[in-house]
Formats: sequence, structure tokens, C-alpha cells
Amino acid sequence: MYEESYSTITVDIDESTGVATISLNRPEKRNALSSELVDELSDALAWADADEQVRAILLRGEGKDFCAGADLEALSEMMEAGVEEQIDDADALGDLFLILRRIELPVVAAVRGHAVAGGCGLATACDIVLAASDARFGYPEVKIGFLPAMVIAMLRRAVGEKRAFELVVTGRIIDADTAERYGLVHHIYSTDSFEDKSREFTEELAGRSASALALSKRLIYQTERHSFEAAIRAGAEVNALARLTEDYREGVRRFLESRRGKGGD
Repeated sequence: MYEESYSTITVDIDESTGVATISLNRPEKRNALSSELVDELSDALAWADADEQVRAILLRGEGKDFCAGADLEALSEMMEAGVEEQIDDADALGDLFLILRRIELPVVAAVRGHAVAGGCGLATACDIVLAASDARFGYPEVKIGFLPAMVIAMLRRAVGEKRAFELVVTGRIIDADTAERYGLVHHIYSTDSFEDKSREFTEELAGRSASALALSKRLIYQTERHSFEAAIRAGAEVNALARLTEDYREGVRRFLESRRGKGGD
């Protein structure tokens, strides 16, 4: 087990499974997104993606909640800041969302307690979202005259424009079952078994072919900006790349040897 030191997050790598667990570590603030946390999380994600030992990332929160969104106390201190400073601060969070899409490793969000506002956006930006049965999701920014501007692009893709509009303009908090029905959540586990189930899921993912996972992630997100025809062509290119990987060749060899062993052609 390897541990990297940060101030607002912790990073643990289990070399035996290839899972890097990144924990938001501001439980006294319900893991609110301060500028320091955003910077450290961006750095840790990029660092894990470059580490050959890591095959999947599990993102979780210490304490009762996954993430309560932006640190409003920190934002209040910026009320008198100029436009450029405000844009720089917003861009840092936007860059974090982009990093989650651009890195090759699959990122699993393990949400227990609340994931609201920017915290719900952070979960939505991950590739897979697991929820404890007590989890709550929502975008309540409208209640303070704000909106989840950077998240809307991801939210619309995840749940469709009608669901996205309703969630954003009402600020309604939804439970895990509703979030799963809307398409925000992939799997729900009981609170008692959640930590173990989340780790088991991520370990299973880490056991898949690294090249196949990376190419799948690239193609899924790449095709959203293509026409249907361009998406098919992009798929053909990635298909050809996948055939050249050692994981694919070894997988085919194992499959054929298994068939021969069972008396197949």
C-alpha cells in the first residue's frame, strides 16, 4: 500500500489490486470544494493516471457525506474579486471535470450521504457512480440565485434535457433510487456493505484489460461530438488499435486454447 500526502485529500494505492483510492478529506466541511482541494484532486488524478501500477480510481469522501459542493465561505470572500479572478477560479473546477474525462483510467465515484451542487457535479463527471442507499443528490444552487453552469453539459448527457432542466430549476434533492432511475447512478448498495461493495466493484474493474478500458473510455466520450457516420469511422479506428494490443492478442489466445481444451474446433 502506497500513500501520497496532500492537505485536503488522501491517496492510497493498493499495488495488489491496482486500485487508487482518492478520498476527499474535509469532513468538518462536508468535503466542500475549496480551491486547494480542487487543485490537489486534479493533481492526484493526473498523477494516478501516469502511474503504471494504477488500473482504476475509486473516489470517495471521508465522514458522512461525499461532497457538499463549493465552499461557500471561500466563495463569499471572492465577492469583491474582479471578472478575471472569478473566471480563473471557475476554470479550475472546469479543468477538474475535463481531467476526469481525459485521463485513461476509469474513475468510480462512491457516494454516501450528500452529493449536492458541485459535489453532485463531481460525481456526475466520474465514469461510474455507486451510491449507498442513504445517498442524496441534487443541484440546489438556484435557491441562492446561482446555477450549476459547468455541470449542465454533463448532466444533460446523463439524464436528458427535460430531467436536467427540472433538477436545475427546482433545486430538488433526490434519493438514491430516484437518481438511479434518472440515470445519475449505476448501482445502489446498502449503507452497511457500501464501502466493501464499492471496493469490490472497483477491484473487478481494475482486473479488466487496461488497454480495452482506456480505448472504451476514449471512444465513448469522443463520439458525443461526432455525427453518426464520424462516430462509426472513429469506432473502426479504435477497433483496429485494440487488435494491436497485447491484451487483445493474449485474450484471443486464451479463448482459443480454452475451446480446444473443451473439444471445440
